Amino acid sequence: MAKLLVKLQRYFRRKPVRFFTLLALYLAAGSLVFLHSGFTGEPTVTGTQRGPGAGEGPGLPYLGVMQLSRGFKAAATMPDGGRRHGPWFKSTSKEPAERAKSTDYGSNRSRTLRARSGHEKEEDRARYIGCYVDNTRRRTLRGVSFFDYKKMTVFRCQDNCAERGYLYAGLEFGAECYCGHKIQASNASESECNMACKGERSNICGGVNRLSIYRLELAQESARRYGSAIFRGCFRQPDNVSIALPISQIMLNMSVDKCVDFCTEKEYPLSALAGTACRCGFPTTLFTLHEREDEQLCAQKCAGEEFESCGTAEYLLVYQTQVQDNRCMDRRFLPTRAKQLVALASFPGAGNTWARHLIELATGFYTGSYYFDGSLYNKGFKGERDHWRSGRTICIKTHESGQKEIESFDSAILLIRNPYKALMAEFNRKYGGHIGFAAHAHWKGKEWPEFVANYAPWWATHTLDWLRYGKKVLVVHFEDLKRDLFVQLQRMVGLLGIAACEDRLLCVEGQKDGNFKRSGLRKLEYDPYTPEMRKMISGYIKTVDTALKLRNLSGVPDDYYPR
Repeated sequence: MAKLLVKLQRYFRRKPVRFFTLLALYLAAGSLVFLHSGFTGEPTVTGTQRGPGAGEGPGLPYLGVMQLSRGFKAAATMPDGGRRHGPWFKSTSKEPAERAKSTDYGSNRSRTLRARSGHEKEEDRARYIGCYVDNTRRRTLRGVSFFDYKKMTVFRCQDNCAERGYLYAGLEFGAECYCGHKIQASNASESECNMACKGERSNICGGVNRLSIYRLELAQESARRYGSAIFRGCFRQPDNVSIALPISQIMLNMSVDKCVDFCTEKEYPLSALAGTACRCGFPTTLFTLHEREDEQLCAQKCAGEEFESCGTAEYLLVYQTQVQDNRCMDRRFLPTRAKQLVALASFPGAGNTWARHLIELATGFYTGSYYFDGSLYNKGFKGERDHWRSGRTICIKTHESGQKEIESFDSAILLIRNPYKALMAEFNRKYGGHIGFAAHAHWKGKEWPEFVANYAPWWATHTLDWLRYGKKVLVVHFEDLKRDLFVQLQRMVGLLGIAACEDRLLCVEGQKDGNFKRSGLRKLEYDPYTPEMRKMISGYIKTVDTALKLRNLSGVPDDYYPR
């Protein structure tokens, strides 16, 4: 080794130019890698210098020049640990033995002890059931699932499953969460559930093809009310019922559970009870589930369950099973480069990530971003890694509000949300992650007042700037999107130049939540807004309302004004 180093030293001493060239290239490459991995991207709230009379119309108040410091990052921040390369989904090429080896954190005894201590911490909200066998051919829990190879915790998995009305939550491989109403597998040894959670090393999140399963106490009331599925309502039987709901079976001892289980086994997302007949199918143009009837029309007692309703031959009682509707789950990049750049613009906290989820399902194409958020890429937003001008994505997420940035886009979907809700959502994201929550100390400390003082004016200037400088702007209110998803999503897809497939949009309605719905189980027990804050925000609401009406658009929804 010493001889080799001496030879290298002599070589470069004779040829110093090569040495310094090699050194310069090495330093340049290192700098580029460092900058690339450290870049998170931030929206620029540029100083669009407007005087008191330069608003969107006569009488609009002067909002001032927004200058956010680097401490207020509106863009999604990188998760701890730097940028993640590679797919967010579970790799099928890695053998179970290798996985076990790569996640070895000590002896089986110590892991089991950690698991027990972790289970005890959750007793107040969920009861630990045990370790169960799981595999990809036959899932133990057949409800929704989501993965996070950075920050998965027991509480997060339970929170998401409970919010969706499931009875059980299961964790596997330290990063995968599965929800369901029934456990369909055999027990495994406790020592086999030995992997630490990715987001909380002191707790255990299953093992190799093994689920640590919890029964959710918070979800039981919802489950008793809706059985083992989501209640969709009472609907008149469609004309072509045998086509709309192609699978059927007569059940003389009918109950909600029996019909739902039958349709689940047949792998259909809809279960319709018609007296003694159980029908299964998909939401289609023949049966859209958009015209609900009075539930009393379906109030005929089930033969097999006295306290349940089973509908009639004319009026169907419909439940959504836990079978995933895969008709809208395929996504890909655009086959040819987009000729126009379409912005999906919103103030932070206005539901941009949720809107991207809906657009991707509705169109089948990935959405992009003006920034790079590794956590979103890990959740399946594969367009996150592309440069925003690549032309491979259907639209581009942005929180920018400067003239130059806005005029870079050819058209835009402008998503607006109630500022009181948007500010709280962004504050939670800033201090708790995409579906997490800010700590009590942040709400009661100086962070919240400073946040409102800096961000509330930006909520107004963001909308005003896009109305002023944007080309072909489609305004969508977050509240309208929640209330009438089908119609609003149809408008959004139309602006994107995609022929909206109605069956696909109906599929989206059944998958609308995605993995970025913040749980409502931990809402604040007090109003964080002071009278001074409300007075300031109300002024900004009136400004935006006036600007919208000057563009012949409907003003802000009534619930923007506090009552």
